[in-house]
Amino acid sequence: MQKNNVFTSGKILMPLIGFMIPVFFAMFLQSMYGAVDLLIVGKFAQSLDVSAVSTGSQLMMTITNLVSSFAMGTTIILGQRIGEGRGRDGGEVVGSSICLFGVIAGVFTILIPLLAGRMSTVMNAPEEAFDATVSYVRICGMGSVFIIAYNLIGSIFRGIGDSRTPLMTVMIACIFNIAGDLFLVAGLHMGTAGAAIATVFAQAASVVISILVLRRKELPFQFNLSSLHFRKAIIKKVTWLGVPIALQDLLVGISFLVLQAIVNGLGLIPSAGIGVAERVCGFIMLIPSAFMQAMAAFVAQNIGANRYDRARKSLLYAIGVSAMIAIVMFVLTFWRGDLMAGIFSNDPEVINASAEYLKAYAIDCLLTCFLFCFIGFFNGLGLTRFVMIQGIVGAFLVRIPVAFLMSREVPVSMFHIGLATPCSTVLQVILCLICFGYANRKYGQGLRRSERYQ
Repeated sequence: MQKNNVFTSGKILMPLIGFMIPVFFAMFLQSMYGAVDLLIVGKFAQSLDVSAVSTGSQLMMTITNLVSSFAMGTTIILGQRIGEGRGRDGGEVVGSSICLFGVIAGVFTILIPLLAGRMSTVMNAPEEAFDATVSYVRICGMGSVFIIAYNLIGSIFRGIGDSRTPLMTVMIACIFNIAGDLFLVAGLHMGTAGAAIATVFAQAASVVISILVLRRKELPFQFNLSSLHFRKAIIKKVTWLGVPIALQDLLVGISFLVLQAIVNGLGLIPSAGIGVAERVCGFIMLIPSAFMQAMAAFVAQNIGANRYDRARKSLLYAIGVSAMIAIVMFVLTFWRGDLMAGIFSNDPEVINASAEYLKAYAIDCLLTCFLFCFIGFFNGLGLTRFVMIQGIVGAFLVRIPVAFLMSREVPVSMFHIGLATPCSTVLQVILCLICFGYANRKYGQGLRRSERYQ
């Protein structure tokens, strides 16, 4: 059993990396979750199934990220309570969060299947793959309660400094998903529907097994049935912190859905190509993404303990480590993107389209090592509204307009369309640097006063 981490004293770099590594592997397995669907469908089904799974999973990924981002409010509050030495209040935070997310799960389970056709239409799913896309979204939507449950479990344990339990829950889901895909898609040749059923079954199995394990795990707070109560003050604070993060991720996700829809309008091969490329991108962005989540918990604890100096140093360490890895990923993605795309498809045209798009994402690798670490830092500080604003500005003032303009080129270049993403990231990094100066002034005043009297 892992000892829950308190990050408010001692070394910074190694505890941060030690906390980040399980987060990284959990996110790796989360990416594998969708990638396995596309991999097995690409090898054992048709191009229309590849297009349907890529479009449908992009929709479901947007919804999953929305829930995960909203649950960040729970992570931040728990982290701050621990930093303040009030960890035992966590039972009330967890109980109220379960009630809140239970209601959300019920709403999603009803609405997503009902709106699957409309969402596929909005996504401009290719005609040949439209029915399969609707089927994928509808089946996955029926399992929304399980998506929400294991995302909430992950947010709770990251808040108390435990990043291994979320890794365990995702690992269980990934194993079941691979087995389900091999049986339903490769074995029974069920195509898109088989991939969706395997996904839902895996999520359900993960949640059930995780709950059984968690009942035997020692927690830094008391939790029982009486903890399950709608406490207005806690729910308000979770919402206050979580909604801006969720809204930012939702709107950024929508911007990528719009980009996918723009490319879908170019035909089946570009549609499948961008779907494959997005799967590859999910892997090459894992290190900065893992630091983003780890930073939120690390910084939240230190802000609760009034240790902004440690929070600031953790940001610099995180950027340094992720930047070194970003250089390697840039080289690999820019010059050998075809090898990575070939993992998910046998079609040479799809591989070529994907490789061209990935060249633009290679450039973005060099930028997101700054952006994602900044976002985690600001989330931990509680500056979630700034995180929302910078994400929306980048998505809707840069990413979508640039992608639309590039799609009007003759001939169309997947590389030029892909450049919309690094163009957006440049602006977002500039905004983050400005906000970092503001944070230094706001939180650094107390730090300088304490240093003056030491």
